[in-house]
Amino acid sequence: MTAATATFTALRPRLHGIAYRMLGSVPEAEDVVQDVWLRWHGTDTDGIDNAEAWLVAATTRRAIDQLRSARTRREHYVGIWLPEPVLTDDSATPEDLQELASDVSVAFLALLERLAPEARAAFLLREVFDENYPEIAQVLGKSEAACRQLVHRAKEQLRDERPRYEVNRDLHATLVRRFAGAMASGDFRSMREILAPDAVLMGDGGGYVSSFPKPMEGGVRIAQLLYAPSIRNDRGMRVEIASVNGELAVMRFFEGALESVQTFAIEGGRITAIHVQRNPEKLARFVRGEGGFKMLPSL
Repeated sequence: MTAATATFTALRPRLHGIAYRMLGSVPEAEDVVQDVWLRWHGTDTDGIDNAEAWLVAATTRRAIDQLRSARTRREHYVGIWLPEPVLTDDSATPEDLQELASDVSVAFLALLERLAPEARAAFLLREVFDENYPEIAQVLGKSEAACRQLVHRAKEQLRDERPRYEVNRDLHATLVRRFAGAMASGDFRSMREILAPDAVLMGDGGGYVSSFPKPMEGGVRIAQLLYAPSIRNDRGMRVEIASVNGELAVMRFFEGALESVQTFAIEGGRITAIHVQRNPEKLARFVRGEGGFKMLPSL
C-alpha cells in the first residue's frame, strides 16, 4: 500500500461521514467517496501539504454538486422523502453513541433537507466536524464572513424545529423499548400513552409500497395505525430493536421480511415524531448475517 493510499484509507470513514450527512443516502455517499478516491489517485499527492484538508474539501464540494442534482430528483419523488437509515455499532460507548445520535439521527438529517447545499455544507463542517472558518472558506470558495453568515442563517432556520433540550439517551431507549413491546403485544392503550397528543408520523415508500403522501398528525391516529396489524396477526408480525443512526429504532417484519424501520424523536418524555422507512431500496442494505444484521459503513 502506498502512502497516498494509506492516507485515503485512514480518512475514508470521515469522508463517508461528511458525504452521508450531506446526502442522507448511503449509495450516493459511496459514489462521492469513490469519485474523490479517483481524483486523489490521479493527483500528485507529494505536492499537497495537508492531505486531510484536501480530501475534506474535495468530498464536500463533490457532495454539494451531488446534492444539487439529488434535490432536483427529489422534487419528483413519490410521497415523502426520508433519509436512508443505517445500522450503527451498539458496542460503542454511550458517550460516542450520544454524540453520533445528535448529528446523524434520521430526524436531524430530515431537518437538514431544509438547507440549501452550501448552507448545509457550512453548517455541518462547523457544527458537526468542528472545522474552523478559514478552512470552511477555503472549501466553499467564499470569504470567512460569508461562511459565518451561512452558518448563522442555517442555525436560525433550524432552531424552531430542533428539540429544545437534549433528550437523555436512557430515556429515549426506555420509551422505544416500551413502544416496541406495546406494538408487538397489541397494547393499544400503552402505545397511545407513549405518543404525544400532537405526534407526527412520516413514511417513505418511494412509490414502491404504500405510504402516506403527507405527514399523519395525532397520537391517537398513529397508535391506531400501528396497532391495526396486531388485531389479526395472520401475517406473522415480528418486532425487533436495533441501533439505527446512533439511536434505538424498531424494525418490523411480516412473514419474515423486513417491512419497515421506524425511528423516533422524543420530547417531554413522550414520542413526538416517528419516521417510517418502507422504501425497499433504502432497506436493501439491512442484510442479515450469522450474527444478526450487519452494520454498514462508518458514519
